[in-house]
Amino acid sequence: MIKILIADDHPIVRSGLKQIISEEDGMSVAGEAQNASEVLAFVRKNYYDVVILDISLPDRSGLNILEQLRYEKPKLPVLILSMYPEEQYAVRVLKAGASGYMTKESAPEELVKAIRKVASGGKYVSPTLAERLALDLEVNIEKPLHETLSNREFEVMLMVASGKKAQEIADNLCLSVKTVSTYRSRILKKMSLKNNTELVQYVIKNNLSESKR
Repeated sequence: MIKILIADDHPIVRSGLKQIISEEDGMSVAGEAQNASEVLAFVRKNYYDVVILDISLPDRSGLNILEQLRYEKPKLPVLILSMYPEEQYAVRVLKAGASGYMTKESAPEELVKAIRKVASGGKYVSPTLAERLALDLEVNIEKPLHETLSNREFEVMLMVASGKKAQEIADNLCLSVKTVSTYRSRILKKMSLKNNTELVQYVIKNNLSESKR
């Protein structure tokens, strides 16, 4: 039996996932978490074969919690299920240790296929994502500027662009305000941007806005 922990802050999404999984033999939902704190609490106390993790949780980002899970439970497969399109997060989360990436627009049968794949130790990627990963291996391909950012820099960039204040970002990412300011300066420098206005324009132009959640 594949025991699954669902981590998503939307009850309707969790209910839909439970319905899909309940109709399949050999797998069951063994836990539900609505924020990052609950995810960590569950995996520390219980055994799961797969974690289905939303990239956007209210208290910490999915990228942040993925890094924590990789540290505490390196063998636990994590399947990212997100509203964001593949081009925005997929390559980044796979490099961070996720076992797969799917959008919430995926068909139910594809989700079941992905769960079985990662539970058996494999990696799940869609055909379009597989092509993207292959292109990433080409050393001469020109990558978007935001792909030069670290995972933490990428998170800070999205939060700044969404209008969050430094203190709010610091609280969300468990950082000091000074560190957030340092990240912001580093982001602007790496991306050759002058201020927050240009950063917002870049995020919108490249379809990275958090408002798509």
